[in-house]
Amino acid sequence: MTESGHIQQARGLLYIALFKLFKGGLLVIAGVGALKLLHKDTGEIAMHWVDVLRVDPDNRFIHAVLAKMLVMDDHKLKEISAGTFFYAALLLTEGIGLLMKKHWAEYFTIITTASLMPLEIYELVERVSAAKILVLIVNALSSGTWLPR
Repeated sequence: MTESGHIQQARGLLYIALFKLFKGGLLVIAGVGALKLLHKDTGEIAMHWVDVLRVDPDNRFIHAVLAKMLVMDDHKLKEISAGTFFYAALLLTEGIGLLMKKHWAEYFTIITTASLMPLEIYELVERVSAAKILVLIVNALSSGTWLPR
């Protein structure tokens, strides 16, 4: 591989690492947010934000979110938080490993990203949407499998 190829590969891995760290950070914030909702009326909080943001509560997407928030209990919030923190730990491990230029992190990234693709493809087959196609493309690109070796 040429020197420019190595530089391009290193830059690609840097972008992937930063993207993984960004997603991991967002998930940590989401997990903390879920824990902060413990012992609170999630439906009331959701309605407050609908009012603050001046969103139409009759919109089908907003209505679906509100319906789920109204039945959210502490047990479900703990499950969501635990899953969020677990996935954040995976993403942060990948991102830090890639920043440190560890080969295991490259393989780990490929395996973890590729393991979710069958589920994404299944969801896409069930109901095609632009968002699902975009998620599949972003995950394929962030797996690093397209980078020249």
